[in-house]
Amino acid sequence: MSQDGLILSEGYAGLEAQAVGLAERAGLAMRTHRLQPAGPWSRLPARLWPRPLSVVGGLDGVAGGLVFTVGGTGGAVGAALRARGSRVVQIQNPRLRLDRFDLVVANVHDEIDGPNVLLARTALHRVSPGALEAARRAWMPRLAHLSRPLVAVLVGGSNGRFRLGVPEAEALAGRLAEMMRAEKVGLALTPSRRTGLPVRQVLERVLAPLGGWVWDMTGDNPYLGLLACADAIVVTSDSVSMVSEAAATRAPVMVAGLPGRSRRIGLFLQALIDAGRIRTFNDRIEDWAVTPLDDTGQVADEMCRRLGLPAPSGEAGPGRSGK
Repeated sequence: MSQDGLILSEGYAGLEAQAVGLAERAGLAMRTHRLQPAGPWSRLPARLWPRPLSVVGGLDGVAGGLVFTVGGTGGAVGAALRARGSRVVQIQNPRLRLDRFDLVVANVHDEIDGPNVLLARTALHRVSPGALEAARRAWMPRLAHLSRPLVAVLVGGSNGRFRLGVPEAEALAGRLAEMMRAEKVGLALTPSRRTGLPVRQVLERVLAPLGGWVWDMTGDNPYLGLLACADAIVVTSDSVSMVSEAAATRAPVMVAGLPGRSRRIGLFLQALIDAGRIRTFNDRIEDWAVTPLDDTGQVADEMCRRLGLPAPSGEAGPGRSGK
């Protein structure tokens, strides 16, 4: 049985996927509405908006019902909707009073706590076991020309905390090439939306002559297929979401560091290293026993319990909550 609801998002793919993933695991039918701040308000933090609903528009008819909000802008709008009777689940730290939401879903590395806070070790996402199996069936034949073991490489980009320009791309490509030559592995690489064209060109120039496959950003997106088919995964350190999605697979995950620093991401990566789920990429493929690490289903289960929604079927487990 599904419960209709609304997802409010600024349209950033990584953030929106967290809300959609939570809805899918909870068995909820949610409609997505993208928030578009008007005029000068778009240049101010949403927490400073005096009337958030008038800033974003398009929500006049929303009163009551279940709403998922994501990020700071979503949080400001969600708090206003809750004051009008909606039940609001905020994903990520809203940087507002937590009691303005029915539930707040955050990561352990966000370092927030409260009676209405659900904590996850990883970012929420859509990489469920069922999705991986479907992707494996679809992509295994398409990747059959690559050598085994197959290393999937997930590349992000510069984001204000970490830097991935041409010099960093040359260094990363050299490290991956060294692994290919030394270990005789196959390699399939997917850039992200944040990966600049000059970076993609460097990766293609260095890795393609060695037999590596670099997605050219046309045709079917291979991201889920690479996660499903890889014997090992290398992911750049700039993205909590990409590391979380890789950790949900059955493949060993190695993180390639980029220049830069983020306290939150550092805490996140160290926690997964301590749990034995990821290791630092040292220019070699590594193999060790791993168990998929994915808290999305657990959060969905606990959210439904607390909100009195029908229990999700299938892949959810017991919830973990803040104390």
